[in-house]
Amino acid sequence: MAAIAGLDQALWDLRGKSFGAPAYELLGGPVRDRMRVYGWIGGDRPSDVGEAARERVDAGLTALKMNATPEFRRVESPAAVRAAVDRLAEVRDAVGDEVGVGVDFHGRVAKPTAKRLASALEPHEPMFLEEAVLPEHLDALDEIAQHTTVPIATGERLYSRFGFKRLFEQGVVDVIQPDVSHAGGITEVTKIAAMAEAHDVALAPHCPLGPVALAACLQVDAVAANALIQEQSLGIHYNREADLLDYLADPDVFASEDGYVDLPEGPGLGVELDEAAVREAAVEEPDWGESMYLQRPTWRHEDGSVAEW
Repeated sequence: MAAIAGLDQALWDLRGKSFGAPAYELLGGPVRDRMRVYGWIGGDRPSDVGEAARERVDAGLTALKMNATPEFRRVESPAAVRAAVDRLAEVRDAVGDEVGVGVDFHGRVAKPTAKRLASALEPHEPMFLEEAVLPEHLDALDEIAQHTTVPIATGERLYSRFGFKRLFEQGVVDVIQPDVSHAGGITEVTKIAAMAEAHDVALAPHCPLGPVALAACLQVDAVAANALIQEQSLGIHYNREADLLDYLADPDVFASEDGYVDLPEGPGLGVELDEAAVREAAVEEPDWGESMYLQRPTWRHEDGSVAEW
């Protein structure tokens, strides 16, 4: 489905350019003029996460997302749970109640501890709890949801509308997060969004990727009445040399104001790549060991077993 997604995005870009119109116009026309976005601030390690949150808000964002935990054992200690709560409390104190703060479990937490965390984090009113369990354990969301009133979000590791079908039938999830670059592209995610709307579920596409992926997400957001917010990671240095915005001929296409990004008005996906910058960056493979995004290829527990899938 990821391979299909790449082809699908390219074909929508070509089709839009052949008609001289944004892809969202060919999908039925936009239901909004701009899209609220959020940015990532880390949060899973001891750090001044409050300062990082303030910096992002001062830069114009009205919503953030942080990791809930580092590697967690299946049944964690009270101290580890308390540390996760303290990090969220630090962020909430730093940015106040007007800023949305999503909390991502990222598949690192098993059901026994996920229930405790869901309850313990609630006083600080997260915007949503993301991926509280892995997709092979989605049946456990029913039990986790009984421990909190915070919206439940998931879906980045589901890759077609058929994968989301059972999730909607459960009636527990509040926000779905399909990845346009992994779940079949614009065509498939538009269908998933429509299914979600019929179940009164919001859409917040997963997108910790580059400008093409974000542009594709915004095409879906433009036509989905239930689109809530859009993840974006532009401005984060994934290696020591280049910012993802460096790959655009016009980086201002994603300029945000008051926490919103205007829908791209150009034809197709609405972005043009700086091909010379892409080719230059492709000469040498990035040192993922030094990357902010993938600091370690594999997360492991103290006993050597895998901690995050």
